[in-house]
Amino acid sequence: MKILIIEDEANVSSFIKRGLEEQAHQVVQAFDGNLGLRLAVQDDYDVIILDVIMPGMNGIEVCNLLKNEKGISTPILMLTALGTTDDIVTGLEAGADDYLAKPFKFKELLARLKALIRRGSVGDSTKEILGVRDLKLDLRSKEVRRNGKEIELTAREFNLLTYLLKNKNRVLSRTDILENVWEIGFDMGTNVVDVYINYVRKKIKDNSSAPIIKTVIGMGYVIKE
Repeated sequence: MKILIIEDEANVSSFIKRGLEEQAHQVVQAFDGNLGLRLAVQDDYDVIILDVIMPGMNGIEVCNLLKNEKGISTPILMLTALGTTDDIVTGLEAGADDYLAKPFKFKELLARLKALIRRGSVGDSTKEILGVRDLKLDLRSKEVRRNGKEIELTAREFNLLTYLLKNKNRVLSRTDILENVWEIGFDMGTNVVDVYINYVRKKIKDNSSAPIIKTVIGMGYVIKE
């Protein structure tokens, strides 16, 4: 893998670089957001490790520019000392693909990076149109409509709704959702899944009918026919 590290703490960056190079990966370093942004645009990388708190342009700004303005699809792993649910949601909304709080073990970092590289389409179904009742999701055009009215979702919300629709009538635990939507095989200790479920619920809500996404207390979430 070719990996870009954007991290202003030299000791942290060097620790990560040394470990990755021992795994035969190619590593490029940037010690501030502005340089990191230029490097990310100029070359192709398999994954970007991006710190949040940096002088000048911070990681949230860099991530937002790369994903939402430059249109770069390279997976981004946010690496930061901030680990609350709000911090995680802010990073993910900016376009980050995963979030790892400091301090961390190198093995965990490496596992997260490998998961990001493996990540492909969410779920197993090859159908292009998914739906339930008057809600339709088009995998090809990335459009979601309810009763013909278009609903705007973020990439993460779209992937979450896709996974739920591809597994209709199956109760999905938070771990199931983390593994398949976030590619994280364990509970992060936050309610980030519940936060995103609520985001999607509000956007697809229709006051004239029962909620599409149902909570199964103590078990998870389900969309039923």
